[in-house]
Amino acid sequence: MDRITRTFQGLRRKKEKAFIPFVVIGDPDYKVSLEIVRVLSGHADMLELGFSFSDPIADGKTIQAADVRAAKSGVTTQGNFQFIKSVRKFTKIPIGLLVYANLIYQRGIEKFYRDAADAGVDSVLVADVPLEESKPFANAAKKFGVKTVFTISPLTDNARAKEIAGKVSGFLYGVSVLGVTGARKSISPSTLSFIRRIKKAVNVPVCVGFGISDKRQVQEICHAGADGAIVGSAIVRLIEQNIYNQKVMLKRIKSFAGKLKQGTKYHDN
Repeated sequence: MDRITRTFQGLRRKKEKAFIPFVVIGDPDYKVSLEIVRVLSGHADMLELGFSFSDPIADGKTIQAADVRAAKSGVTTQGNFQFIKSVRKFTKIPIGLLVYANLIYQRGIEKFYRDAADAGVDSVLVADVPLEESKPFANAAKKFGVKTVFTISPLTDNARAKEIAGKVSGFLYGVSVLGVTGARKSISPSTLSFIRRIKKAVNVPVCVGFGISDKRQVQEICHAGADGAIVGSAIVRLIEQNIYNQKVMLKRIKSFAGKLKQGTKYHDN
């Protein structure tokens, strides 16, 4: 059984949902980034790691700034895979990548997925590739034992959601709001309705991200039926706010991650 399936099954037995933090590899630099991931892995059920990209169309200003910091620190695709190998030395939880297609094309699709598998990656979400153009990526993923993740949004109707779910081998990434990533102050009722609708329509795990920024919001999306909460911008903002005091940064990230994980517990959905 693969790590992602085993994780979801284990969480269901404990009546918990998945806490999945997102950070950009190399933000603010390689060494500190590794320590951030080490701290997060102490509370996370899975990790989602981003590769720095010059034109991250799905991301808001917080993640864009993280991409810039990571790029300035000198990260490369090869270095990112080495980073993941280092992460694998201290955690066995699933690791997913969120990347843009150009980075995969530059390396070669098969080589990218082979390197991902060798590094210990469990899943890949190609943020700017729709289902209709995903076959080369999905074929390479299957060849090297890497799971596929696709996104759906509140505009995705049930028929389309079922079509996309049929191509998923990892989980569906539910985009909670229209637009780009970024912490929001509240979860709208329409987002919760979206989660309930999609969970009734598909038979694969659905994890929800974009805008989730505190424990209460995690609780709300989990109570609505999501199998996991993906939190990125709110964590990356802590990196940005404490970039000149790494000790405080790591302490605050650890505390915040612990609170977010608590929000995934004790749900009967």
